[in-house]
Amino acid sequence: MSNELSAAGEADLGEAMPEVLRVWRDGEVAVFEIDNPPVNATSQSVRRALLDAVQRAQSEPETKALVICGAGRTFTAGGDISEFGKPPREPHLPDVINRIEESAKPVVVAWHGTALGGGCEIGLGAHKRIIAKDGLVGLPEVKLGLLPGAGGTQRLPRLIGPVAALDLIATGRMVGAEEALRLGLVDAIARDDLRAEAIELARGLIGQMQPRLSLRNTPAAEPEAWQAMVDKVNREARGRMAPQRAIELVSQSLTLPFSIGQPNERRAFFELMNSEQSRGLRHLFLAEREAGKRPELAGVTPRDVRQVGVIGAGTMGSGIAVAFLDAGYKVMLIEADDAALQAGLDRVNGLYLRSIRSGRIDENTRLARLANLAPTTEMGRLAACDLVIEAIFEDMGVKLELMKKLAGLLSASTLIATNTSYLDLEPMADALPAPERFLGLHFFSPAHVMKLLEIVRARRTSHEALATALAIGRKLKKIAVISGVCEGFIGNRILAKFRAQCEFMLEEGALPREIDAAMEAFGLAMGPFAVQDLAGLDIAWARRKRLAATRDPNERDVPIVDRLCELGRFGQKAGKGWYTYENGRRVPDPAVESLVRAHATATGRRQRSFSAQEIQNRVLTAMVNEGAKIVGEGIAARPADVDLVLVNGYGFPNWRGGPMHHADMLGLAKIVVIAEETAARDGQAFSVAPLLKELVASQGSFAALNGG
Repeated sequence: MSNELSAAGEADLGEAMPEVLRVWRDGEVAVFEIDNPPVNATSQSVRRALLDAVQRAQSEPETKALVICGAGRTFTAGGDISEFGKPPREPHLPDVINRIEESAKPVVVAWHGTALGGGCEIGLGAHKRIIAKDGLVGLPEVKLGLLPGAGGTQRLPRLIGPVAALDLIATGRMVGAEEALRLGLVDAIARDDLRAEAIELARGLIGQMQPRLSLRNTPAAEPEAWQAMVDKVNREARGRMAPQRAIELVSQSLTLPFSIGQPNERRAFFELMNSEQSRGLRHLFLAEREAGKRPELAGVTPRDVRQVGVIGAGTMGSGIAVAFLDAGYKVMLIEADDAALQAGLDRVNGLYLRSIRSGRIDENTRLARLANLAPTTEMGRLAACDLVIEAIFEDMGVKLELMKKLAGLLSASTLIATNTSYLDLEPMADALPAPERFLGLHFFSPAHVMKLLEIVRARRTSHEALATALAIGRKLKKIAVISGVCEGFIGNRILAKFRAQCEFMLEEGALPREIDAAMEAFGLAMGPFAVQDLAGLDIAWARRKRLAATRDPNERDVPIVDRLCELGRFGQKAGKGWYTYENGRRVPDPAVESLVRAHATATGRRQRSFSAQEIQNRVLTAMVNEGAKIVGEGIAARPADVDLVLVNGYGFPNWRGGPMHHADMLGLAKIVVIAEETAARDGQAFSVAPLLKELVASQGSFAALNGG
């Protein structure tokens, strides 16, 4: 049982000790507890306190072993991001960890909650590691465009081998206790009381010489396994520098001593920290933190939502149902008839079976989640729900009929949401009593996987409804961004302008494969025409037909997608669209390229070739220009919200920080020049956003509008 130190003992071990580290002794074992809420970040004060405590313990004859643990819900989630980009302050974390490793007295680290980044590296400097049964450990620095900078790339390969180490470092993934034990990353999993078992483990090491990872040779890798991992990292990096630097640094652990490898790692860390890629990823990290913080919602208490009704069990409805089931909600899934309901249940079960095959869940988890699903064709049962989400056909008439039914079935206090991607929320709100409880919850397909959730605020949506939606988004582990009402909200409105510029370039001499290649080189996983084929060209065709009656006759319009659909070219599902698909492989189709060339010639526009840079600049400018309009109109609260939507919902490369952040990096004056050239060429099809002009005139930036 742990005993608090006597006053004299406290003076010996902890005199002038900052409050971020609590110190006590259990017999011959000194326990150092990091207590720096909320996540025990390894800030300068923590580093100083830990270094002082370890050094002081070396001269304490009554201290024979050390245990380092964390207070609260986590060991430490890594570095203090507020220190990033600033001159480093002593003591530096590598020096603290080196001192821990050099301790003449055995050091055991007890990991619970999350031990990430510097928290993991502290453990690598210790002589033994024990983890709680539900603990997670990892080196996620790559997600901020960085790499471990306190010895992680050099110690981890020496502990678990270079192949497994490269996998963890280059992906940034966290591993649970069982996998950590299999890898050799931990020495034990606590059976019950982590802290008590860590103390006993440390006590058992007293008097023994402890091995140092930095002096160990990295075990040789099987050449084929190593090359396969290198190929995987290079393939998945798609323009990101940090994963590729990880290959270089882990390789060095095989041939160079730690005394050379660690300084090389430290230099790489600071080079990456100063890179545009890391700045972009750190921008998104901070933007995600701020997205749900709205001054009008301060002090507003969200409703308690336990049971959710989902109307429509198609692709979107079934995915939404799974997202809520995964988060622990009870879900009522509604369809019009038994056949449609069974098809929906098959979809839900199929998603869970896929998760089992991929190893994300086991059979018991599947059964437990499905136990919370209540399928029915009886609309009246929705009265038991706290929230009802409609995910039916994207047609205003159909949705209005449904709202009228719900008005008679649900109490005026039940929250109601639409999953529409484009439609105006106001007519739907008009069909309901108490329209203040109505809003949009725009999920992205597949709904149980995609991180983005657009929360659409109608004119009368209450603060309570918004606060509840944000709380739901957090529970679903989504990145929730509030949008005002407009055609397509934030993401699809920008996407429409992006696609329009791509289609305009088809009329001016570019081909679909050239545009796709340029945008994939920019960092998109798939080019815009390949994405359309994946989604189905009939979706865009249906929307074009819906908007045809209200389209401005003077607005530039490219009808090529109509021609493709009229030929039955609906995309991948039809085996042909912008491309032909042969055994699942995308192949440019000469017939489509001839159709594009013929249409372009018929417009009378000057034909020319486009460089990849021209294509990228024009697409980016269209996105930024529309994003500036969206911010200027108050549809999005901040430019950073636009970045979050485009990165997490539409595949904009995260290491570029989103279109608005990337525009700041390029210079807004350059963006305005391209925008004005585009406007002069396209006439009414393009107008430069007033906000963009204002920012250039005032030498401002989108970052300033974010408050940073």
